[in-house]
Amino acid sequence: MTPTPTPTLTPTPSPTAPAAPHAHPFAGGGLLLLRLVLGLTMAAHGSQKLFGWFDGGGISGTGAFFTASGYPSGEAMAVVAGLSETLGGLGIAAGLLTPLAAAAVVGTMVNVFAVKGTGSFFAPTGIEYELLLTAAAVSLALTGPGRFALDRFVPVLRAHRPVYGALAVVLGVVLAGGVLLVRS
Repeated sequence: MTPTPTPTLTPTPSPTAPAAPHAHPFAGGGLLLLRLVLGLTMAAHGSQKLFGWFDGGGISGTGAFFTASGYPSGEAMAVVAGLSETLGGLGIAAGLLTPLAAAAVVGTMVNVFAVKGTGSFFAPTGIEYELLLTAAAVSLALTGPGRFALDRFVPVLRAHRPVYGALAVVLGVVLAGGVLLVRS
Protein backbone atom coordinates (compact mmCIF):
# COMPACT_ATOMS: atom_id res chain seq x y z
CA MET A 1 0.00 0.00 0.00
CA THR A 2 1.43 3.38 -1.04
CA PRO A 3 0.89 6.41 1.12
CA THR A 4 -1.16 9.20 -0.41
CA PRO A 5 0.58 12.55 -0.51
CA THR A 6 -0.64 15.18 1.88
CA PRO A 7 -1.94 18.24 0.04
CA THR A 8 -0.12 21.46 0.84
CA LEU A 9 -2.26 24.41 1.69
CA THR A 10 -1.26 27.89 0.65
CA PRO A 11 -1.87 30.29 3.51
CA THR A 12 -4.05 33.30 2.76
CA PRO A 13 -2.24 36.57 3.24
CA SER A 14 -3.22 38.61 6.26
CA PRO A 15 -3.87 42.36 6.13
CA THR A 16 -0.49 42.85 7.80
CA ALA A 17 1.34 40.65 5.31
CA PRO A 18 4.23 42.30 3.46
CA ALA A 19 3.51 43.92 0.13
CA ALA A 20 3.65 41.95 -3.09
CA PRO A 21 7.18 41.29 -4.35
CA HIS A 22 6.71 43.72 -7.25
CA ALA A 23 5.66 46.60 -4.96
CA HIS A 24 8.22 49.27 -4.25
CA PRO A 25 9.37 49.09 -0.61
CA PHE A 26 8.93 52.87 -0.13
CA ALA A 27 5.51 53.15 -1.80
CA GLY A 28 3.84 53.69 1.58
CA GLY A 29 6.15 56.60 2.34
CA GLY A 30 5.57 58.12 -1.09
CA LEU A 31 1.80 57.93 -0.71
CA LEU A 32 2.09 59.42 2.79
CA LEU A 33 4.06 62.38 1.42
CA LEU A 34 1.52 62.90 -1.38
CA ARG A 35 -1.37 62.67 1.09
CA LEU A 36 0.21 65.15 3.50
CA VAL A 37 1.04 67.76 0.86
CA LEU A 38 -2.29 67.49 -0.96
CA GLY A 39 -4.38 67.16 2.17
CA LEU A 40 -2.80 70.00 4.12
CA THR A 41 -2.83 72.25 1.06
CA MET A 42 -6.56 71.65 0.62
CA ALA A 43 -7.24 72.08 4.35
CA ALA A 44 -5.40 75.43 4.26
CA HIS A 45 -7.53 76.55 1.29
CA GLY A 46 -10.66 75.54 3.16
CA SER A 47 -9.59 77.42 6.28
CA GLN A 48 -9.17 80.55 4.14
CA LYS A 49 -12.85 80.27 3.23
CA LEU A 50 -14.15 79.28 6.66
CA PHE A 51 -12.00 81.34 9.02
CA GLY A 52 -10.21 83.93 6.91
CA TRP A 53 -6.86 82.39 7.82
CA PHE A 54 -3.83 82.73 5.52
CA ASP A 55 -5.16 86.00 4.03
CA GLY A 56 -8.45 84.35 3.07
CA GLY A 57 -11.76 86.08 2.64
CA GLY A 58 -13.60 84.22 5.37
CA ILE A 59 -17.21 83.27 4.86
CA SER A 60 -18.42 86.77 3.94
CA GLY A 61 -15.60 87.56 1.49
CA THR A 62 -15.73 84.12 -0.11
CA GLY A 63 -19.53 84.32 -0.15
CA ALA A 64 -19.36 87.59 -2.08
CA PHE A 65 -17.05 85.91 -4.60
CA PHE A 66 -19.46 82.97 -4.99
CA THR A 67 -22.40 85.33 -5.48
CA ALA A 68 -20.43 87.29 -8.13
CA SER A 69 -19.62 83.96 -9.81
CA GLY A 70 -23.31 83.14 -10.21
CA TYR A 71 -23.94 80.85 -7.23
CA PRO A 72 -27.10 81.42 -5.18
CA SER A 73 -26.63 81.92 -1.44
CA GLY A 74 -22.96 82.79 -1.71
CA GLU A 75 -22.24 82.48 1.98
CA ALA A 76 -23.86 79.03 2.17
CA MET A 77 -21.76 77.96 -0.82
CA ALA A 78 -18.66 79.36 0.90
CA VAL A 79 -19.40 77.15 3.91
CA VAL A 80 -19.94 74.08 1.68
CA ALA A 81 -16.73 74.72 -0.26
CA GLY A 82 -14.77 75.50 2.91
CA LEU A 83 -15.96 72.36 4.68
CA SER A 84 -15.35 70.22 1.58
CA GLU A 85 -11.80 71.49 1.27
CA THR A 86 -10.99 71.46 4.99
CA LEU A 87 -12.52 68.10 5.91
CA GLY A 88 -11.57 66.51 2.60
CA GLY A 89 -8.02 67.74 3.00
CA LEU A 90 -7.70 66.56 6.59
CA GLY A 91 -9.19 63.18 5.62
CA ILE A 92 -6.66 62.81 2.82
CA ALA A 93 -3.77 63.84 5.08
CA ALA A 94 -4.77 61.34 7.76
CA GLY A 95 -5.69 58.64 5.26
CA LEU A 96 -9.15 58.45 6.80
CA LEU A 97 -12.13 57.66 4.56
CA THR A 98 -9.76 58.43 1.71
CA PRO A 99 -12.13 57.71 -1.20
CA LEU A 100 -14.76 60.11 0.19
CA ALA A 101 -12.17 62.72 1.18
CA ALA A 102 -10.75 62.64 -2.33
CA ALA A 103 -14.27 62.91 -3.78
CA ALA A 104 -14.83 66.10 -1.75
CA VAL A 105 -11.67 67.59 -3.26
CA VAL A 106 -12.62 66.47 -6.78
CA GLY A 107 -16.11 67.97 -6.45
CA THR A 108 -14.66 71.29 -5.33
CA MET A 109 -12.17 71.31 -8.18
CA VAL A 110 -14.89 70.60 -10.77
CA ASN A 111 -16.57 73.82 -9.63
CA VAL A 112 -13.26 75.69 -9.81
CA PHE A 113 -12.86 74.56 -13.43
CA ALA A 114 -16.36 75.82 -14.21
CA VAL A 115 -15.69 79.23 -12.63
CA LYS A 116 -12.21 79.71 -14.12
CA GLY A 117 -13.02 78.24 -17.50
CA THR A 118 -10.47 76.64 -19.76
CA GLY A 119 -9.24 79.71 -21.61
CA SER A 120 -5.72 79.38 -20.28
CA PHE A 121 -3.63 76.53 -18.93
CA PHE A 122 -0.78 78.31 -17.17
CA ALA A 123 -0.89 80.38 -13.96
CA PRO A 124 -1.96 82.88 -12.83
CA THR A 125 -5.27 82.62 -14.72
CA GLY A 126 -4.96 79.04 -15.94
CA ILE A 127 -6.03 75.72 -14.48
CA GLU A 128 -2.69 73.91 -14.18
CA TYR A 129 -2.63 74.08 -10.37
CA GLU A 130 -6.23 72.90 -10.01
CA LEU A 131 -5.66 70.13 -12.55
CA LEU A 132 -2.71 68.86 -10.53
CA LEU A 133 -4.74 68.87 -7.28
CA THR A 134 -7.59 67.02 -9.01
CA ALA A 135 -5.29 64.41 -10.55
CA ALA A 136 -3.62 63.79 -7.18
CA ALA A 137 -6.98 63.37 -5.45
CA VAL A 138 -8.27 60.96 -8.12
CA SER A 139 -5.01 59.01 -7.98
CA LEU A 140 -5.28 58.58 -4.21
CA ALA A 141 -8.93 57.55 -4.50
CA LEU A 142 -8.02 54.86 -7.03
CA THR A 143 -4.78 53.57 -5.50
CA GLY A 144 -5.68 53.92 -1.84
CA PRO A 145 -3.92 55.83 0.91
CA GLY A 146 -1.03 53.44 1.38
CA ARG A 147 0.33 51.64 4.37
CA PHE A 148 0.54 54.60 6.79
CA ALA A 149 -3.14 55.53 6.92
CA LEU A 150 -6.03 55.40 9.36
CA ASP A 151 -8.09 53.56 6.73
CA ARG A 152 -6.16 50.44 7.74
CA PHE A 153 -8.28 50.45 10.92
CA VAL A 154 -11.63 50.88 9.12
CA PRO A 155 -12.92 47.36 8.38
CA VAL A 156 -14.53 48.17 5.03
CA LEU A 157 -11.54 50.17 3.81
CA ARG A 158 -8.76 48.04 5.33
CA ALA A 159 -8.28 46.17 2.06
CA HIS A 160 -8.51 48.96 -0.50
CA ARG A 161 -10.73 48.25 -3.47
CA PRO A 162 -10.26 50.49 -6.53
CA VAL A 163 -14.00 50.30 -7.15
CA TYR A 164 -14.60 52.24 -3.89
CA GLY A 165 -12.35 55.01 -5.16
CA ALA A 166 -13.94 55.03 -8.60
CA LEU A 167 -17.45 55.19 -7.13
CA ALA A 168 -16.42 57.98 -4.76
CA VAL A 169 -14.93 60.03 -7.61
CA VAL A 170 -18.11 59.55 -9.65
CA LEU A 171 -20.13 60.67 -6.61
CA GLY A 172 -17.97 63.80 -6.26
CA VAL A 173 -18.39 64.68 -9.94
CA VAL A 174 -22.17 64.08 -9.86
CA LEU A 175 -22.63 66.21 -6.73
CA ALA A 176 -20.44 68.94 -8.23
CA GLY A 177 -22.59 68.83 -11.36
CA GLY A 178 -25.67 69.26 -9.19
CA VAL A 179 -24.15 72.34 -7.60
CA LEU A 180 -23.29 73.71 -11.05
CA LEU A 181 -26.91 73.27 -12.14
CA VAL A 182 -28.04 75.86 -9.59
CA ARG A 183 -25.37 78.32 -10.75
CA SER A 184 -26.71 81.02 -13.07
